[in-house]
Amino acid sequence: MASAARSSSVTIQKRRERERAERERLIVTAAREPAGGEGWDAVTTRRPAAEIEYSRPVLHSHFKGKDAIVTAVAVQGCADLTTELRRARTAAPGTREALMAVAQTYTSFARRRPALYDAMFTHLVDLPFATEDAPAPLREAFGALLVVVEPITAEGEEPGLLTETFWAGPHGLATPMRSGRLPEEGHERRPHS
Repeated sequence: MASAARSSSVTIQKRRERERAERERLIVTAAREPAGGEGWDAVTTRRPAAEIEYSRPVLHSHFKGKDAIVTAVAVQGCADLTTELRRARTAAPGTREALMAVAQTYTSFARRRPALYDAMFTHLVDLPFATEDAPAPLREAFGALLVVVEPITAEGEEPGLLTETFWAGPHGLATPMRSGRLPEEGHERRPHS
């Protein structure tokens, strides 16, 4: 009898955890949509709450405010970016081609999804980057870059530091490409775009 009650309690707890995770997913999705069209200034805690028909207290039970929502969007964005980078790498026939494909995919991601990219790399978010404490999606995004850099790492070089330098290239191109400071006609021909 006690075993059945314990099992029922565990089942109820798991259901509540799934429901909570689903509410968080809905809140993040509801915030991403207006940000994608109107920018992050258009996103308030009131807007996603109304969009998914939850009260603001329910939203605040998941996220303390807009900054916490942007942080969750940044984590989700890193997972999205990782998926695209891995796909680009595996489709490339060789080491150099993989490096180029990942760089092009990175800058393409930044151009196609500017609000998401801003959440990931422009807004101040409460995320530890480049540490073991970083959430798994951030570490996996870096790993998707590291895997194409490692084969070109020379003896004695630190692959992580070389990857950071490599990452700076497409990241550094993303902003002037998005703002129109680099000519649009060069985007497809640019080696790291």
